[in-house]
Amino acid sequence: MFFLPSHIFYHIIPFHLSTTHYFNLLIQEMLKGKKIVLGITGSIAAYKACLLIRLLIKQGAEVQVVITPAGKEFITPITLSALTHKPVISEFFNQRDGSWHSHVDLGLWADAMLIAPCTASTIGKMAHGIADNMLITTYLSMKAPVLVAPAMDLDMYAHVSTQENLKLLQQRGVHIVEPGSGFLASTLEGKGRMQEPEIIVEELIEFFARREGRLRGNRILITAGPTYEKLDPVRFIGNYSSGKMGLALAQECIMQGAEVELVLGPCSLPLPHSSLLHVTRVESAQQMYDAATSLFPACNAGIMCAAVADFTPDTCADEKIKREGDQLVLRLNPTKDIAAAIGQMKLDNQKLCGFALETHDAMQHAQEKLCRKNLDMIIMNSLQDAGAGFQHDTNKVTIITKGQSHSLPLQSKKDVAREIINTFIP
Repeated sequence: MFFLPSHIFYHIIPFHLSTTHYFNLLIQEMLKGKKIVLGITGSIAAYKACLLIRLLIKQGAEVQVVITPAGKEFITPITLSALTHKPVISEFFNQRDGSWHSHVDLGLWADAMLIAPCTASTIGKMAHGIADNMLITTYLSMKAPVLVAPAMDLDMYAHVSTQENLKLLQQRGVHIVEPGSGFLASTLEGKGRMQEPEIIVEELIEFFARREGRLRGNRILITAGPTYEKLDPVRFIGNYSSGKMGLALAQECIMQGAEVELVLGPCSLPLPHSSLLHVTRVESAQQMYDAATSLFPACNAGIMCAAVADFTPDTCADEKIKREGDQLVLRLNPTKDIAAAIGQMKLDNQKLCGFALETHDAMQHAQEKLCRKNLDMIIMNSLQDAGAGFQHDTNKVTIITKGQSHSLPLQSKKDVAREIINTFIP
């Protein structure tokens, strides 16, 4: 029998699962120093290019705008030049002094070309080589990768000619940033609106990560967040984990080019918007065990960051438990040890990292877990350290491997994640 005093580590709160939102962009280093040609075409979505430029420059990129004549009807070159600190290129020739712009030089200068917004007309011209403006000639001369963010009304986007042109561009290596669905300038609703600038930048970062990331080709399993062990239809036993550390680890792996299998307990945080991320949502410790053990054989490495409940109720009531008497007595059974189970499965070409959140004798307990669970590395943190542990944006950890340990100062979980990944997979 177990009683639940008020100070117990687990707590009972109403059951709730939040929906997934897009991950708010953090400043990354993947775009630092990158030279981006931003093509802007004649779409009402051209106004979004201002935010797109600001985000790219904030990421450390250098941006050169090339705009079509129709694009200048929607947004002025003066605005774009003020944001990029560069003259905007639109015409082949400068009518005042006879100088001309070299689309060949732009094609050699750029690390990537991004056309956003990109109209159906420009998509058609790109597909069929109709070089009647500076943007298309720049595209045809481009040595760097090209990304396109379509923007048009739903019927234009769905038209067979547009879809065939997009497929043709994809076959030639152009990366298409899928448009979003929603309210359009025509007052209709559907697919065709330019994807939001934050997501376009994330896709650009991921694109470079796939090409240049240190961990490209790796597949990493990460467990994150808490587990909820249901008592009845409205209550559960859980813990205070927010999932912040696990998501920071997932984001860092993605930024380094790895494919991530994220097994995520109940969590209301926004997730990274990335095709490198595959999310399996779970609620209970048993569900997390089943998902993690089934996914790990196909992964190079695993990071067990989730705060998994050590005990689960013997039974779950079909109806809400009523307040009766002075005490609620529960019978709890131990849950399966996910890290230990995966440690037994681990092959010589796989690596496994665990976490140990301790309240006393932290180093001793962490080192014991490292050996007992067949881990290659364990991350120890203590609730005794201010600013570390559950709910915080910061963490203070010690990285422990067999034979050595390294303590990190209090820092953001993003920076902690980078230290962990670089140590775990050098």
